[in-house]
Amino acid sequence: MSVTSFRLPAFPLSRREALIGGAAAGLLLPSLARAQTRLQITEGNVAPLPIAIPNFVAGTPADGEVGAGVTQVITNNLKRSGLFAPIDQAAFIEKISNTDAAPQFQSWKAINAQALVTGRMTRQPDGRLNAEFRLWDVAAAQQLTGSQYSTSPEYWRRIAHIISDQIYERLTGEKGYFDSRIVFVDESGAKERRVKRLALMDQDGANVRYLTRGADLVLTPRFSPSTQEITYMEFGQGDPRVYLFNVETGQREIVGNFPGMSFSPRFSPDGQRVIMSLQQGGNSNLFVMDLRSKSTTRLTDTPAIDTSPSYAPDGSRICFESDRGGKPQIYVMPATGGAAQRISFGEGSYSTPVWSPRGDYIAFTKQGGGQFSIGIMKTDGSGERLLTSGFHNEGPTFAPNGRVLMFFRDPGGNGGPSLFTVDISGRNEQRVPTPGFASDPAWSPLLS
Repeated sequence: MSVTSFRLPAFPLSRREALIGGAAAGLLLPSLARAQTRLQITEGNVAPLPIAIPNFVAGTPADGEVGAGVTQVITNNLKRSGLFAPIDQAAFIEKISNTDAAPQFQSWKAINAQALVTGRMTRQPDGRLNAEFRLWDVAAAQQLTGSQYSTSPEYWRRIAHIISDQIYERLTGEKGYFDSRIVFVDESGAKERRVKRLALMDQDGANVRYLTRGADLVLTPRFSPSTQEITYMEFGQGDPRVYLFNVETGQREIVGNFPGMSFSPRFSPDGQRVIMSLQQGGNSNLFVMDLRSKSTTRLTDTPAIDTSPSYAPDGSRICFESDRGGKPQIYVMPATGGAAQRISFGEGSYSTPVWSPRGDYIAFTKQGGGQFSIGIMKTDGSGERLLTSGFHNEGPTFAPNGRVLMFFRDPGGNGGPSLFTVDISGRNEQRVPTPGFASDPAWSPLLS
């Protein structure tokens, strides 16, 4: 899609507004010359920031529906993050009708709003949609940021995600993750005859589309960290195949046919290589393939099962699962091979490790005591924390900013798996809507 954007200038403040801002600065953040609403994120409990998001003003009468839709998507995104508490529109005192004028800050203070979002949607003569928004610090009576976007009308939801990311970043200091996608395995049919198709959707569950038809079994889809490209495994007739699928063009190519079994293909950070586990006899080892030359290099050579490799974001190291110590544990080694260091030492077994895009944590699945838990640990194995536990939780994948994990949970019985998200603090577990059963999620990088 094509989106053009530019930043909206801040409104000049009246002397009274400037005085309000100066006074608030002294009360809220004495170290800053001017107050700026900012949510402080720690690993403990976070009090969600009260934010007011009135419906975007319609530039023409026909734009009211899309304006309300954009507002609802932004509201849902911020609320689902667990860091914001959107205020019920029924409490609003001021009705925003002119986004070119500064809001009545006292009216928003009266309902305890700390931040305010105003915006407008206008259809242009050429049919394109023009979206503009401003984010306000209510206490300081000043604009924090503002931008304008132009795009085709069918992409209005993506505009809402882009605006959500800007608000999130400005108020938390961290990159957002809303303008991103999830690839997953859609599952339908009776449990013993489950049809598995590769599917793609927005991170909030909207815009689902299917990438395969379900004729062959698909497993372990993974996004490239640098492009909108997916690698996955397919079991059809004969040997398992590893494929590359370009989301933008719909083109698919075979990385290779691999005798025996192959597991968990995953991209290198630059997208130029794919690392995978190949089974040979009773053991499996890690291999990396250069996607240009198709040459393959062996990284491990042990009588154990080495699988589920994942690169550090700088490409220097990999984490992986291995039972070389007797039961599955997490190991870290140089990306070119060499000595591996075990980093997991808790009770139970560890699997499906994945490195955070921020480089600070490794997420994993832990099995023990009849429970499957999703957890994180620092890259040296310290600071292990279990975020959520259940009958069968598996397959963590990080949001592009490393703040949120998605995983799948299977309750057993006649049901099927569903997707969930949880914050790395262990708070705010949320189910992600999908058309049917869903497993094996992988989060894309932010769209460009």
